[in-house]
Amino acid sequence: MRIIKGTTYEDMSRKAADVLAAQVLLKPNSVLGLATGSTPIGLYKSLIERYNNGELDFSAVRTVNLDEYRGLPADNDQSYNYFMHHNLFDHINIKPENTHLPNGLETDAEKECARYDAVIAAQGGVDVQLLGIGHNGHIGFNEPADHFPTGTHLVDLQQSTIEANKRFFASIDDVPRQAYTMGIRTIMSAKCILLVASGKDKAEIVKKSFFGPVTPQVPASILQLHPNVILAGDADALSLI
Repeated sequence: MRIIKGTTYEDMSRKAADVLAAQVLLKPNSVLGLATGSTPIGLYKSLIERYNNGELDFSAVRTVNLDEYRGLPADNDQSYNYFMHHNLFDHINIKPENTHLPNGLETDAEKECARYDAVIAAQGGVDVQLLGIGHNGHIGFNEPADHFPTGTHLVDLQQSTIEANKRFFASIDDVPRQAYTMGIRTIMSAKCILLVASGKDKAEIVKKSFFGPVTPQVPASILQLHPNVILAGDADALSLI
């Protein structure tokens, strides 16, 4: 595991963006696994700046996103499809047909999970998978459980996750209770994994995930078994390691 320490959130975001920028420069048709949430926003802003400066070309890049809320249409301002367009896709020259997310409106979970697994497989493998980390150690929406899920699946969100996400909605009652998410096996199949973390409130779970036992009760702990993981955090998030 490689650890990248930023003095601030902005510094960490720039350094994490270096990893994805280098990947795109070295392999213009890279497959990037992307994440949502507040932590990657600074990274995306840095990529947009580099694109605007003529440093990056995303015209051949393909993306697969980790997850999507079940029940939200793509144009809902809290859907992850909307998030990706607002924070990245609409500001770079990526082709819409090269971006992929689960379909939150598909009511047949088995059908949607099989479809999205096939979409990911058709890309030929993820070169770099970007991850955030939840306070309970979830990656994607793989919540603490008694086993590590494998492929794309429908998950019931834990109350702690619902509480953490309520700030994005008008009220906690509006937060979806389910989501489609990539499975652990899919995440672990990426050639490289880049996890970003920020803030003192993430310090304890970062320590548990990377220096505690590997257990499905802390889903991110499985990353200890991946041969090419980069942990990028600000000083607060890395303060206990």
